[in-house]
Amino acid sequence: MAVKMRLQRHGSKKRPFYFIVVADGRAPRDGKFIEKIGTYNPLTVPATINLDRQKSLEWLNKGAQPTDTVRRILSFKGVLYLKHLLRGVKLGLFDDATAMTKFESWYAEHETSIASKSDSHKKAQAAKKVYVPVVKKVAEPVAEAPAEVVAEEAAPEVVAEEVTAEVVAEEAAPEVVAEVEAPAAEAAAEEAPAAE
Repeated sequence: MAVKMRLQRHGSKKRPFYFIVVADGRAPRDGKFIEKIGTYNPLTVPATINLDRQKSLEWLNKGAQPTDTVRRILSFKGVLYLKHLLRGVKLGLFDDATAMTKFESWYAEHETSIASKSDSHKKAQAAKKVYVPVVKKVAEPVAEAPAEVVAEEAAPEVVAEEVTAEVVAEEAAPEVVAEVEAPAAEAAAEEAPAAE
């Protein structure tokens, strides 16, 4: 009998929730299992994982094969690292106390990194959730206007163009007027002494 550590799906449609179970490899996915060792909720951020570390370590030592997802969960929770450290103890590389201190220091560091990532994610979500009300403009019904009204509405633009042309002509005119008046004044000055 091939024993597997795998996920058993629960929850409603599009809202999955999983049990982490040890089951016979021939049993259906959601069918009979040997032992439930934890739960996994992928919908929370970060994903919520409750796992009995001792039971999962025992089943790994007995030869249960985890599926890919369960292997990632076991690695995330440190079960595979603990198994690695205990193998070092069996080989005589270090004692149990050293293995447990290494595991505890790793686990504390791992938990702080998860907490910091969770806090940064919550801050990003809070910054993203700024409420901006959407104001919809209702178009007013437009009645057909007579041609005279349309002409009067268009007339101010035309009048403005004519006024600007006159203002430009008046601004240029004093120079022209001064040039025209200067020779006329000289001619008048010459005629005036002759008349005396």
